[in-house]
Amino acid sequence: MIYVVDDDDDVREALRRLLEWEGFDVSAFASCADVLRHGLSDDPACLVLDVHMPGMTGLELLERIRRDRRTMPAVLMTGRPDAAILRAAARAGVALLRKPFAADELVNSIEEALRPQAETRIGPAP
Repeated sequence: MIYVVDDDDDVREALRRLLEWEGFDVSAFASCADVLRHGLSDDPACLVLDVHMPGMTGLELLERIRRDRRTMPAVLMTGRPDAAILRAAARAGVALLRKPFAADELVNSIEEALRPQAETRIGPAP
């Protein structure tokens, strides 16, 4: 299961369709709050999160998952990468894709994040 979270309706729908075409089960959400209301699956899942969203950002959702001591792979995406975002993604151990990105970049990042030995797992902060 892949959770796609992006406040842009067109981007969210395009990502949902792309990932379903690639064979993933996908749930798409307009906000991090919507994901939390829905609840996170106990099955292996990957979050694909836009960094810049109204309300809770993608990075804030990752921090919340850590506080809840949940482990879940993630991929961040942004059209406005800056040094702070690059550092935060590196600290979180997740891939950061710069919009616009190629479909294969996203699929490869998700597959890497889903590998059991991947260092892109989100877990309790050290």
